[in-house]
Amino acid sequence: MPITVKLPDGSQRELDSGATGLDLARSIGPRLADSALSVRVDGKNVDLKAPLPDGASVSIITGKDPESLEIVRHSSAHLLAQAVKRLFPEVKVGIGPTIEDGFYYDFLVEKFFTPEDVTAIETEMKAIAEENLPVICEELSRNSALARFGSMGEHLKVELVSDIPEGETITGYRQGDFFDLCRGPHVPETGKLKAFKLLHVAAAYWKGNEKNASMCRIYGTAFNTQKELTEHLKHLEEAKARDHRKLGRELGLFSFHPEAPASPFFHPKGAIIYNELINYMHEQYFLEGYQEIITPQVLDVSMWKTSGHYENFHESMYFTEAEEREFALKPMNCPGHCLVFASEWHSYRELPIRYADFGRLHRFERSGVSHGLTRVRTFCQDDAHIFCTPEQMKDEMAALLRFVQKVYGVFGFEEVRVALATRPEKRIGSDEIWTHSESALSEALKEAGYDFHINPGEGAFYGPKIEFQVMDALRRPWQLGTLQVDYSMPQRFGLKYVKPDNTEATPVMLHRAILGSLERFMGILIEHCGGAFPAWLAPVQAIILPITDRVHGYANELLMSAREHGFRVEVDSRNEKVNAKIRDAQIQKIPYMLVIGDREATENSVSVRHRRAGDQGVQPIEAFFGALENEIKQRLR
Repeated sequence: MPITVKLPDGSQRELDSGATGLDLARSIGPRLADSALSVRVDGKNVDLKAPLPDGASVSIITGKDPESLEIVRHSSAHLLAQAVKRLFPEVKVGIGPTIEDGFYYDFLVEKFFTPEDVTAIETEMKAIAEENLPVICEELSRNSALARFGSMGEHLKVELVSDIPEGETITGYRQGDFFDLCRGPHVPETGKLKAFKLLHVAAAYWKGNEKNASMCRIYGTAFNTQKELTEHLKHLEEAKARDHRKLGRELGLFSFHPEAPASPFFHPKGAIIYNELINYMHEQYFLEGYQEIITPQVLDVSMWKTSGHYENFHESMYFTEAEEREFALKPMNCPGHCLVFASEWHSYRELPIRYADFGRLHRFERSGVSHGLTRVRTFCQDDAHIFCTPEQMKDEMAALLRFVQKVYGVFGFEEVRVALATRPEKRIGSDEIWTHSESALSEALKEAGYDFHINPGEGAFYGPKIEFQVMDALRRPWQLGTLQVDYSMPQRFGLKYVKPDNTEATPVMLHRAILGSLERFMGILIEHCGGAFPAWLAPVQAIILPITDRVHGYANELLMSAREHGFRVEVDSRNEKVNAKIRDAQIQKIPYMLVIGDREATENSVSVRHRRAGDQGVQPIEAFFGALENEIKQRLR
């Protein structure tokens, strides 16, 4: 019996019973069949060679479709595993998922792969691709899957099969002499994989659990065309040059030490940037009507039980004991702010009350996921909590959305993407409260004119949140600020305010951060500007470069005058040629170089050079100071 399928343009096509997506592509045209990678059947991507059901809505996926990258990268991960098994038969294979911009595969090895090994593996991958091996899906029973992988000596795959719930379909993919457990879909032949690159090797734990075996992870990436791959690799090189860990060392901003894992030590120059970020937010808080408070870092564990953190955030907290009492280092400021609010009587006339706190926070991050400044165990947030009436919540949200745009614009983050993260599985509060909170955030975003998408289940355990994501100079997305609605915590702490009719009510609590973790924000900012900070943030705003020893006295006079004006200025008095001094100042990304010789000393002037714009000519020193002061005051980029 023939079958009928519906095409994207609304037309229908009749095919023989058992026809596949490839048969459909061939019936449309040879060019489509040649470029086809997979097929979408009733909204689900399946293998090109899978039989099509009668009456299905079907579309052919080619390299022009965005979802094709997932298929190409997943197939490339299998290609990687096959190459490894050919070259190193004793290695045991783990898992090989796709990730953002690529894929990886974990291997259980006696000795980690060397760079030379990785080169050989990539060469073998190319050879397998050229063999154009058919990629065939096989459905297996649980017992046959266990027996098959057991006979292959792949005990990690046996463990994975054992974890699959009873009744769930088990599939594997065979290409030549290689067979792997996988749900698919995959490309129909290895020859479809034409543009891939292995990137680096890293250590990982089996299933991400540090109690399990240590695995050797090979990262790679793949694209549909060599041109796309070349552009991506160029992008990676630029990102590598901007890596905040690399620039942090080169510019003397911060360091890490094993004595305090995943905890940065900020050097004098890094501390300047850190403090300038805080100073900027101090100014903005004053303008926006926030009051700053300071709360303890260590609090009795009973408070964390009241707040819900003990039950829902326990694994990420640090605990200690003293005088037979259990305490915890604070991972968040919100419970402490509740105690401050509860310590005084409040009228509705006082609300909203906006408490801001730059207190240090501690959260346990596993060593495998810590990453420079962007994932640390100790950090400070530009954290604040707004206590308001339900009627005030809408205006407070609108004001915060304007505040966020203003702050991000100062740092050059012009494109801001927004998501609404909804109720997670593990949460406190009734479904009615969650529905109301999610609706309030959704309405606030709509009224502010934001396009946003939903992140299901990604909210905090105490409330849904708006997530602000910025795009950096390399078009990479970074999540920064958040806004959360919380009805539960004020109730748990018994917070009250007096209404106009003299009855008591519980305030709504809005949790918000704009920069987020200052450590993380600083890491992102370093990469965004490539370490070339604007003058108001730069650790050294100008450097004085004497041409001759005769003007060292004038150089010191300029230094003292600059400091009296509040500028961060240094003198390079080394016995080096001025071109070498300029080169070194450029490497240190100092905004201004002030070259002085006999003429400048006589005229009380400086020859100004900007790190990007180059020679700015000779200027009277007061004129330069005035221009620099204006640039800093306006926080120009």
